[in-house]
Amino acid sequence: MFKRVLPLAAAAFMAAGAQTVWADTASTPNTPPAQTAGDASPDRVARETLDNGLQVIVVPNRMAPVATTMLTYKVGSREAPKGFPGMAHAQEHMMFRGAKGLSAEQIAGIGAALGGQSNAFTTNDSTTYYYTVPNQFTDVALRLQSVRMKSVLDKPAAWKQERGAIEQEVNQDMSSPIQVAIKRMREALYQGTPYSHDALGTRASFNKTTAKMLKHFHDQWYAPNNAVLVVAGNVDADKILAEARNLFGGIPAKKLPERKPVKPGKIESKTIHMPTDSGYGFALIGSRAPGSRDARAMATTEVLASVLNNPRGPLYTQMVASGKSLAAQYTTLPAALGSIGVSYVVFPKGADADALVKQMRSILGGIAKHGISPDQVAAAKRQLITRDTAARDSISGLAHRWTQAVAVDHLQSPADQLAAIKNVTAADVNKMLAKLVQPDQSVLAILKPEGSGAPQTGGGYGGSESFSPKNVGHVKLPDWAAKPLARITTPAQSIKPVATTLDNGVKLITVQSSSVHAVHVYGHIRNEPDLETPKHQEGVSDVLSELLDFGTTQHDRKAYQAALDAIGAQASAGTDFSLTVLPDHFDKGLGLLAENELHPALPKHAFEVLKQRAAASQAGTIASPDFKANQAMKKGILPKGDPALRFATPKSIAGLTYSDVTAYYHKVFRPDLTTIVVVGDISPDTAKQAVAGAFGDWKAEGQKPDVTLPKIGDNKSSFHHVPDKAQSQDTVQLAESLGLTSNAPDFRALKMANQVLTGGAFASRLYRELRVQRGLVYYVSSGLGTSRTRTQLAFQYGSDPDKVDEADKLIRQALVRMAKVPISSGELHRARAGLIRQVPLNEAGADSIGYGLLSRVELDQPLDEPYRAARAYQSIDAKQIQAAVKKWFRPGDLVRVVQGPKPK
Repeated sequence: MFKRVLPLAAAAFMAAGAQTVWADTASTPNTPPAQTAGDASPDRVARETLDNGLQVIVVPNRMAPVATTMLTYKVGSREAPKGFPGMAHAQEHMMFRGAKGLSAEQIAGIGAALGGQSNAFTTNDSTTYYYTVPNQFTDVALRLQSVRMKSVLDKPAAWKQERGAIEQEVNQDMSSPIQVAIKRMREALYQGTPYSHDALGTRASFNKTTAKMLKHFHDQWYAPNNAVLVVAGNVDADKILAEARNLFGGIPAKKLPERKPVKPGKIESKTIHMPTDSGYGFALIGSRAPGSRDARAMATTEVLASVLNNPRGPLYTQMVASGKSLAAQYTTLPAALGSIGVSYVVFPKGADADALVKQMRSILGGIAKHGISPDQVAAAKRQLITRDTAARDSISGLAHRWTQAVAVDHLQSPADQLAAIKNVTAADVNKMLAKLVQPDQSVLAILKPEGSGAPQTGGGYGGSESFSPKNVGHVKLPDWAAKPLARITTPAQSIKPVATTLDNGVKLITVQSSSVHAVHVYGHIRNEPDLETPKHQEGVSDVLSELLDFGTTQHDRKAYQAALDAIGAQASAGTDFSLTVLPDHFDKGLGLLAENELHPALPKHAFEVLKQRAAASQAGTIASPDFKANQAMKKGILPKGDPALRFATPKSIAGLTYSDVTAYYHKVFRPDLTTIVVVGDISPDTAKQAVAGAFGDWKAEGQKPDVTLPKIGDNKSSFHHVPDKAQSQDTVQLAESLGLTSNAPDFRALKMANQVLTGGAFASRLYRELRVQRGLVYYVSSGLGTSRTRTQLAFQYGSDPDKVDEADKLIRQALVRMAKVPISSGELHRARAGLIRQVPLNEAGADSIGYGLLSRVELDQPLDEPYRAARAYQSIDAKQIQAAVKKWFRPGDLVRVVQGPKPK
């Protein structure tokens, strides 16, 4: 459906793009380049350029005791040698394989013990390494970054191992048809330039790449005068700048090689036809767009996209609201010197893709012909200003935006981009649109849905599990990391949620923070469609979700959006609902949200159109490998007849009546099952008064429905293969039901066991064995998915067909080993540190605060559950973990679902 498809489609385009998108820039005041920390107030941005050229920027934010260190090198796939498009990407991987005086195991061990979030990404123009950690470990993260700037080992043996993992990553991405389509589109639009390829690389180029070449690449480009260091969070600017001088100041600058120009020639218009195994199809029109380094032009494209994507506009009205497509949008895949503008439509299986493309071109041409009005531009700018303000309400987000602005876009600060947005005129937008809609200056890609065959199911696990039990060896950390990381303290709660219940049963939780600039509202109505949907009406919840986009009893669809645009508010209704608005417009925005939630129009004329589209969409969904894999896993784990096995069909959707939908709405949408979280610089009393005014008259109708699924027993092992022609690599899921819930005494011990298995990434057992040592997978993840009555242990990994069985066997053996032998003291310390130190990170952003509190209410947990768990982790020992694993994990009962080629 539209609400689900649109984010998936947008995410796919962004992942396929050349540049990680941080389009919503911060509005932090501009500051002189030479400012020193002593000139700044404690909460003002401080910056300094060291003598060796390293730019250091400190962005204070007191939201939580957390800091993000983000080091960006101005080198990406654009600088890769000819014939080696993934060189920068490969070197990014090798930065985790060891540096002088710091082994790969130590890098992994430090990352795990920090307990934060660490990663890296490569784009066309840059390579970024970041750590988000409790702020008392900021110096450890900075020292780790400085050691890797000085040197990298790039040993041949290490590259041989890592090459296996990076080739798995290539296979994974190239198994996505939309990734391949964007790749081919890029080649056509930027042929003959360094932007003709993305940062991923190819198996063929990696097979030719040597460790010596990688070392040379590092020696050329990894220099302080080619880097920007951003530190954002609850830090002291004076101390950070002093630490940066101490750690990085002695690293010498380098003479950088000449950079390759990006001068594309004439575009040869072409059409790319491809199949897709998705449940829906895509039509993409790609054209060249300005690079993000042109601030004025980039701001114009942002305003243009906001105008084109407005639900009041003709693109949405004629293609989505009419029922012809699932989504229709314009987006940009930015790069510094040349972006790709993409107009796309998402359509159900069986739709006429050519006709939809023709209509999309006609609509865009019509908009260009008649022009975009100043009022539309003003509304778009209000929305972008709100989005910019809200985007500052995250510590890691602050670091990302400053990095994008300074390191990639060569701006003085993110405020420059916001200023450019404010200066955009209607004439600018119309001129830009005229350039982007020329058919002879574009590349068209059409991806039509096709099936891949029926799933195949087999018996239980029959592999050998015999081996010699052993623990992962202890890794000795350098003193500068070992000493501060040795002591694990339970963090103090940095937020103070205030909970109250309105007379009608609505539970309100307010989190007041002066570090939050917008007001964020997060709402959830406890519901369970598998229990609440009447027999033969499967899909009614999806159709209702669609109808909620069609305005209220007071405002029709366009008038409702106009009211939101007038105050720059972003709102979404449903059983999960939300609002983001500037503080001055909180009451008005909350009133509009409540109006949509409590008094939706649910127009009959739209119902029939949406029902037909939903039925067509579901036909494609049911035929897709993703759906078949999901159903195969459910059937493997759940007992016959379980409510969660229900799913909508074209027949059940086509049989729905308008009264079915309205009856479902009145049954499900009720205040006594609703929780609302308000996060912002707003007092609990003010929030209560506003929420009571907007939602206080809401009354429950009828008996409260049952929304809790019944408990289930242990499943038995089974194997399932779901063919997927689009994938050259297999996606593998392993899962089983566990007979406990998140509130059971052993659950926290199992969380620690899971942390040993995959938490801390490269320091974890499965990452070390499956990726680092054997190169069987690019990623492996595990988790304990839980509800009030059900818990699952689940693993997922991606690997080539000939490696599936070996990876499967090693995962099962790891579970057997944990039941036979207690984890080592080093593993216990890393698991404890990782879980405890993650706690404050979940309060370092408005979204993580809001959704975290909603999750605790959904699971019937106390609001301070993370801190209770942290205290418990301090006392859980290796024997308790071993006992819990032995009691609850059943390696021989894991259900395996393989999506892709048949394992060899």
